[in-house]
Amino acid sequence: MNLLNINTWITGCLLAILLTPFPVMSAEEGDREVLYWVAPMDPNYRRDKPGKSPMGMDLTPVYADEAGADGSSIIIAPEIVQNLGVRTAVAERSRLWRGIDTVGYVDYDESKVSHIHLRTEGWIEDLAVQSEGERVTRGQRLFNLYSPELVNAQEEFVQALNAGNKDMIRASRSRLDALGIPGSQVKLLEKDRKSSQTIPVYAPQDGVVSTLEVREGMFIKPSTRVMSLADLSSVWLLAEIFERQSDWVETGQATDVSLPYLPGRKWEGRVEYIYPSLDPKTRTLKVRLRFDNPGEVLKPNMYANVKIFGGPQDDAIVIPVEALIRTGREERVVIALGDGRFASRTVTAGIESGDWVAIIEGIQPGDRVVTSGQFLIDSEASLKASTQRMNPGEPEHGDMQ
Repeated sequence: MNLLNINTWITGCLLAILLTPFPVMSAEEGDREVLYWVAPMDPNYRRDKPGKSPMGMDLTPVYADEAGADGSSIIIAPEIVQNLGVRTAVAERSRLWRGIDTVGYVDYDESKVSHIHLRTEGWIEDLAVQSEGERVTRGQRLFNLYSPELVNAQEEFVQALNAGNKDMIRASRSRLDALGIPGSQVKLLEKDRKSSQTIPVYAPQDGVVSTLEVREGMFIKPSTRVMSLADLSSVWLLAEIFERQSDWVETGQATDVSLPYLPGRKWEGRVEYIYPSLDPKTRTLKVRLRFDNPGEVLKPNMYANVKIFGGPQDDAIVIPVEALIRTGREERVVIALGDGRFASRTVTAGIESGDWVAIIEGIQPGDRVVTSGQFLIDSEASLKASTQRMNPGEPEHGDMQ
């Protein structure tokens, strides 16, 4: 006997104890047709007459009106229903909004991030930025660069100026521009006609130093990213959407964002961009929101709760999401038929929003679904249906295993 069969047997035993009343027959029960008798601790043990189970317990009768047409309905005594805490809700037609509750994080606005690379190799001198997070302004000197190639290019330009050769001057000036020497430095060189051993490098924008890859005196190449500058006047918020909700989200949809460190405050925005592929590890779709950030209240890598408001689905049959039983292979609900009768029914679920889920097929408006205790009832109903499928004929006399 494998582990699955052992678990099924234990479940059947527990459910038999919970759902089977003591075998005290009333006057009404004496008029009901008995199909067979089963052992309280083993529903697979059947006989066509009263007796004792292998464990010495009295066999309990199974009546014809308990079997149901499909073998999936059961009857539970009122006191057992009360002990199980069974609660129900009515399936109804309603409008269901595609509300997506998810999480995200604040990130730099990549359209306002600049990376500092050089167009020649050389050595860092007089580094003005010491650590990540420092704030810089546009035009601020970041460091000086000593590069033999830059020195040679300046000398060629000075020689061209002294010779008065317009073609050489034009070519030398173009080389200086190609090597990234600032225009102000070229004008100073043209005026003084004296080359400089080091060339200053300036910040192209306002922002903070998000990465710093160099230190004083380091040798760098054009492939080296010296540092990155990020402007925090606006930020991105990247949210992740479950794969099954990926078709709910569209650009332009309204959103509400809240951050744990500022309870009670909300930011209203819209979906700006939907990334074209899913994350292969988390199986989520990334969407991007953008927010202006006066005072830099929103800081990169902050955690955020995101609510995306999708469109509504009209005329949907909805039930509480807690009533839906997902087994991995199918979805079911337990229907309360009245007078203690319950049936397990296979359904097809649609969109889920908040505490509600739409049902595409399987139930009708007005059906009463079980929202508490449904797992026990569904297990008993499934066990009974499986047992009847294994024993489709009439029970024979004697041992009916």
